[in-house]
Amino acid sequence: MEFPEPRPPEYGIVVAENVMVPMRDGVHLATDIYRPALGGEIVEGQFPVILGRTSYDKTTPWMWVDPVARFFTPRGYVVVLQDLRGRYKSEGFGEYYHVANPSDGKDGFDTIGWIASQPWSNGRVGMLGSSHGAMSQTTAALENPPALAAIWPDVGPTNAYHHHIRLGGAMQLHMFGAQFLHAFESQELMRDPVAKRAFEQEMTRLRDWVWLTPFRPGMTPLTTVPGLEQTFFNYYLRGSYDEWWAEDFNDFERHFHRHADCPGTFSGGWYDPFAVATTTHFAAMSAQSRSPQRLIMGPWTHETMRRGDSWAADVDFGEDAIVGNDRYNALRLQWFDRWLRDERNGVDDDPPVRMFVMGGGGGRKTRHGKLFHGGRWRTEQGWPLARAAEQVLFLRAAGELTSERPSAIESSRSFVYDPTHPVPTISGNVVGFFELVPVAETVEDGYQSNVPWRVRMRSIVKMGPTHQREAPDIIGARPPYPRLAHRNDVLVFQSPPLMEPVEVTGQAVVNLWVSSSAVDTDFTAKLVDVYPPMADYPEGYHMNIVDSIIRVRFRESWEREVFMEPGEVVQVQIALPPTSNLFDVGHRIRIDISSSNFPRFDLNPNTGEPSGRHTHMIPSTNTVYMDREHPSHVVLPVII
Repeated sequence: MEFPEPRPPEYGIVVAENVMVPMRDGVHLATDIYRPALGGEIVEGQFPVILGRTSYDKTTPWMWVDPVARFFTPRGYVVVLQDLRGRYKSEGFGEYYHVANPSDGKDGFDTIGWIASQPWSNGRVGMLGSSHGAMSQTTAALENPPALAAIWPDVGPTNAYHHHIRLGGAMQLHMFGAQFLHAFESQELMRDPVAKRAFEQEMTRLRDWVWLTPFRPGMTPLTTVPGLEQTFFNYYLRGSYDEWWAEDFNDFERHFHRHADCPGTFSGGWYDPFAVATTTHFAAMSAQSRSPQRLIMGPWTHETMRRGDSWAADVDFGEDAIVGNDRYNALRLQWFDRWLRDERNGVDDDPPVRMFVMGGGGGRKTRHGKLFHGGRWRTEQGWPLARAAEQVLFLRAAGELTSERPSAIESSRSFVYDPTHPVPTISGNVVGFFELVPVAETVEDGYQSNVPWRVRMRSIVKMGPTHQREAPDIIGARPPYPRLAHRNDVLVFQSPPLMEPVEVTGQAVVNLWVSSSAVDTDFTAKLVDVYPPMADYPEGYHMNIVDSIIRVRFRESWEREVFMEPGEVVQVQIALPPTSNLFDVGHRIRIDISSSNFPRFDLNPNTGEPSGRHTHMIPSTNTVYMDREHPSHVVLPVII
């Protein structure tokens, strides 16, 4: 991918800190305003405005000040950074509910209106930000503020139930970790140093906490931050899609018809948990908007694009995968210059989609100890790709994955799913799953206040692709630490070694006919790129591409639970997130089927009790059918 050369800085910066901007209900939000200056004096006149609204502290140097304010303001923009309601210096104590904030869209609308009325504004506002910063753009866009001229949401979900909280009806436990992350710098704990120290100790035990289900209100560390505890138990206990999930602050997609028609660039990564949201948001806006829309998808996790890494977890994608804040800002500056300053800079002629096709690197071990998977950039005219052909591969009892439809009258494979010994998550598309690494005791009570807490953050699940083998540092792993393919509770189906490369780009779907000894259980599916044995990896390398899950009680509807009769054969569908991967010559395409992937997903107790309220757990015998009447299969979007 080519990156423009940004124009040189023209101005210095003068900042007004903690300007309290009024909202319609009288709450004031703390806002820092960075204005162009010369010789230390503000340059009078009207400028386009870049707005970032955040739950992560507007003064964070590496997130907001350096890559946004100190880049855009010297190039002729006023930059406005704002703490969300109930966060840091803003008013609204107790009104912060993680990302489920009913006021967020209205606050965004009011802030944009306030900006447009200021004498230093040219009346055009562009919004940017990643993760929650992306969500704040979308909530504002749903209110359709007149001055909103362009957006760039990066790695942001657009449907709480289906993207970042639950998936296939199961709870994604990284959002339990995210509540800890957001609670640690809450206004409640900032006002109570003793409670904050106690909470910090609990953050060092996150890998223990994920086992302590079912969670109960008042029985987790989140009880010290009532708004976040309330939000988490809405996430955890509301198993069915109900009126709360349908609110516009949770399900943006349901309300996309209200979305502002403004130019938008949507960026994300194939190993970001919100890849489906990024691609869906772009596709929806392309279909309904008159203004230009762009999509950029790389081989990144939730963070690696902005960090400038060529690798994710244990896999390297090559120098072409490197972006980082400098290149990222060059692209964003070009985008906002076009729509906020009317510069004819070629943006109009850019292809709608720029995507990175992973694979083709050969698999040697790099000097940093990563598997070199490689890849290349390509442009496309839309998403999903119109030229993708559906290739159906059938699961066979002998472990094959073949295009030949099964002819046997009876064929099946069974395994025992034991919730007390689940299949461990080796790595995957997660975010916010951070524990605090304990520090050495340097003061009498063991509390070391001078060590920045973000430096101590470590994900308890690797983010991205790794060899799918257990290891001592993996949650739930046990000696002798087998490859997941060798576990008795993982069914493996793989193609013969490929005679020619196969590119899978889009969303694969796994259709299974299943039964269980339980009235409710889970089925998981994982797409794996299997490298053959080679010098650097004598046992080969089993690289996870994407995975997902279905809680069987939701097989017919997300709104209504339907339980099984033990032994009853039912059909389930597992939609995998989008990806783009080249399965190279000699590799195998593999689908793993099981009933757990922990702690990526919460454990199904197999009892059929209400979500998050089980009283015990029992093993289940789960069966996948692969006969003439029940042809379990995967549908791959293959580029011919």
